[in-house]
Amino acid sequence: MMLAGMTALGLGIAVGVIPVPYVIESPGPTYNTLGQGQGTPVIKVTGHESYPAAGNLDLTTVYVDGGPNSPVSILTAFSAWLDRSKSVYPVELIYPTGTTKEEAAQQSSVAMTTSQENAVASALNELDIPFGQQLEAAGLSNGSAAEGKIQTGDVLKTINGKDITSLAVIQDELAAGKGAPAAVVLERDGQPVTETITPKDNGEGRFILGVMLKYLFTFPFDVHISLDKVGGPSAGLMFSLGIIDTITPGDLTGGKHIAGTGTISPDGTVGAIGGIVQKMQGARAGGATLFLAPAENCGEVVGHIPDGLQVVKVDKLAEARSAVERAGSGQDTTGLPTCGNN
Repeated sequence: MMLAGMTALGLGIAVGVIPVPYVIESPGPTYNTLGQGQGTPVIKVTGHESYPAAGNLDLTTVYVDGGPNSPVSILTAFSAWLDRSKSVYPVELIYPTGTTKEEAAQQSSVAMTTSQENAVASALNELDIPFGQQLEAAGLSNGSAAEGKIQTGDVLKTINGKDITSLAVIQDELAAGKGAPAAVVLERDGQPVTETITPKDNGEGRFILGVMLKYLFTFPFDVHISLDKVGGPSAGLMFSLGIIDTITPGDLTGGKHIAGTGTISPDGTVGAIGGIVQKMQGARAGGATLFLAPAENCGEVVGHIPDGLQVVKVDKLAEARSAVERAGSGQDTTGLPTCGNN
């Protein structure tokens, strides 16, 4: 009987530590974009006047366990299911099948770098400070209409004679052409190249070239963002606000403790992120009383707001800036849009 009991106990322990295909998200630390990180300003500007800022514009983070980083056991997953501060997802919802630890780290690093560049661009756009902006081909999708015509590294200059200053220019021109061939002028190795490309219908009524694009920016001054061990694109909005506060006189926050999250596009569009529930909890635990949330995440926000935290939904950087200024000036913020109203 003792032997049988020991065997059963051993089997129970073995089953409990077997890795399972789940990812666990839990609240992570917050970082003040107006503060210091390891003794260095999180945001440092050279070549332009900068101003000390009080208060907090915290970016929020999430701890992620499981997937390619560190497999979780069935006991750990079960414990997380019972913990309201954590969320458990099938691994394929977070990571593409076959993603390695190295690939996950690289993707997170690239996303962070891109978000920082987009944050600078959106902040300068918001402040009407001019800068250079071009689009470069980063790759082609499968079955791309541009196969054999556009190469990785090509800079897209014009389409049907119109200067390509943003992705919207390409999209608008293709939509107007309704599938007609488009004349695209590229810059390849410093030389102009003209290609005629017939776009393809993406199955949703939109015509596309099938080119993955990235922005190339030329900024009038340097903005260096220093933050270790944080990856992904979700800090973009808070970086943008931090940059605005750093290069404009006065305190945007009025000394208030504000946090938030959201991806950012160069035109100031705020996009959805993952782990919004954990980020709200982390923000409140860090002392924030007002939280900026992407409007696209509203479905996850409702019913999960921590006590003492006001959540404001935003679609654009301008809306986020206005909300922070309103809170910072001491005005009543109860009328700001939330995930339960317009």
